[in-house]
Amino acid sequence: MAPDDSLIYDLPAVTLRHIAVSDMSNNVYLLTAKKTGIQVLIDAADDSGAIRSMIDEATGDTPCSPRLRAVLTTHRHWDHIRALPDFALDGVELAAGKDDAAEIESEQEVTIHRRLEHGTVVKYDGVGLEVLHLRGHTPGSVAFVYPVEDGPTHIFTGDSLFPGGVGKTWSPEDFQQLIDDVEARLFAQYDDDTIIHPGHGDPTTLGAERPKLAQWRERGW
Repeated sequence: MAPDDSLIYDLPAVTLRHIAVSDMSNNVYLLTAKKTGIQVLIDAADDSGAIRSMIDEATGDTPCSPRLRAVLTTHRHWDHIRALPDFALDGVELAAGKDDAAEIESEQEVTIHRRLEHGTVVKYDGVGLEVLHLRGHTPGSVAFVYPVEDGPTHIFTGDSLFPGGVGKTWSPEDFQQLIDDVEARLFAQYDDDTIIHPGHGDPTTLGAERPKLAQWRERGW
């Protein structure tokens, strides 16, 4: 893999890298703070070797010595957490939504050090992300918001929002909760140029998806 194959954004304060892993094409994201070298991984889904290769590629993204500080998990489903045990052995902080944390711990035999709630801001010496609780796909699904000064906001939505619709739900009540949260906590709060990085597939923007909201509600779960 060429050194910049995984680089998708070179932002003022951080770089953003991405790979897709597993036969389910799970997206894994890496933020590296340019001034400190601190790194934050979002969704250690599978294939820790491929993820470590991406981390190695980020060596040139900072004049400091890069150091993975935390792995953030968008939700508890098995396809998004299979590489967590490997990174737990490295002593990094593991964080996930409060209402999904116990199941992640049980399934992967890891300790979730930080249980995240809506509105929390997690800060790691150069990387700061706001937590949005998007209930419905799982009880503790969260999105992570990275604001960019003088540029579009980046939001990592896991399986709560994709191009073309919200994530899968298992009851009308769960669907109603998810569509309500997505509309109130994403579409009502952020501009159309906000970039959405989902748990699978291609990125999109809120502006591209906003005209479809009524259709999604009508379509239902």
